Amino acid sequence: MTEGGTARTGDPERDTLDKAAAENFPVAPFFLPRAWRDDLMALYGFARLVDDIGDGDLAPGGADAHLLGVPPRDADDRLLLLDAFEADLGKVFDATPGHPLLRTLQRTVRRHRLGPGPFLDLIAANRQDQLVTRYETHDDLLAYCALSANPVGRLVLAVTGTTSPERIRLSDAICTALQIVEHLQDVAEDLRRDRVYLPAEDLKRFHVQEADLAAPTAGASVRALIAYEAERARKLLDEGAPLVGSVHGRLRLLLAGFVAGGRAALHAIAAAEHDVLPGPPKPGRLRLLRGMGAALRGER
Repeated sequence: MTEGGTARTGDPERDTLDKAAAENFPVAPFFLPRAWRDDLMALYGFARLVDDIGDGDLAPGGADAHLLGVPPRDADDRLLLLDAFEADLGKVFDATPGHPLLRTLQRTVRRHRLGPGPFLDLIAANRQDQLVTRYETHDDLLAYCALSANPVGRLVLAVTGTTSPERIRLSDAICTALQIVEHLQDVAEDLRRDRVYLPAEDLKRFHVQEADLAAPTAGASVRALIAYEAERARKLLDEGAPLVGSVHGRLRLLLAGFVAGGRAALHAIAAAEHDVLPGPPKPGRLRLLRGMGAALRGER
């Protein structure tokens, strides 16, 4: 089964794309033009696969490793798989890649004349996850988000033909905020992977030990820490929200959904009294729809 509970098909491309249904935000909603949906799914396929490699969440059986030319004995070596994936990505720009998800991506890359930079950043973020499991400062975490999240927003702007310096700045703020919100939702799961995305300086400030994050429920200090980080994420979302009003039509709906999804997740965290340790607090659909309306109207 995938993380979203759908059955595996044995097709590495299909198994990866099927995970879109379990994401916090719609990946390629029905109201977008077909060409945009195809491009967004191609981008999602790349980002999902590189994350699955970095998290050790590839489908069992080694099919992805085989497609990347990695022998079975090394199919669990994440750094080796990321190196092989990066090599196959290079073929997107001048040859024919071996992995079907990258062959699909190649059509999007050629259609929009995309460069390798954002894709390499996403690989670099997952390589960093294998080597860096703690972040000392908030600035250190923001630098990680610049690799792990911001490239996705920049690619969305590129395939929709709406890139500008100001929109990139606003998109980066939204994407970083959404990444931080996801980290807050997944504190317990990340700790089980021996990763902590709460800055060490903030743990010290709120007198929180890592052992406190392994508890079944959060104590007062952990709740205060989560509330502090959530407020930071909210401010970033508010900073980036004018991106919604800078575009028109169906893209505006899509971007409003991203902003509303982040705000709804923050509301769910607050409604759980900032106790994220039992599991990710999930926002309700009504809250999300109301948030979309607010984002479309430019309200906070």
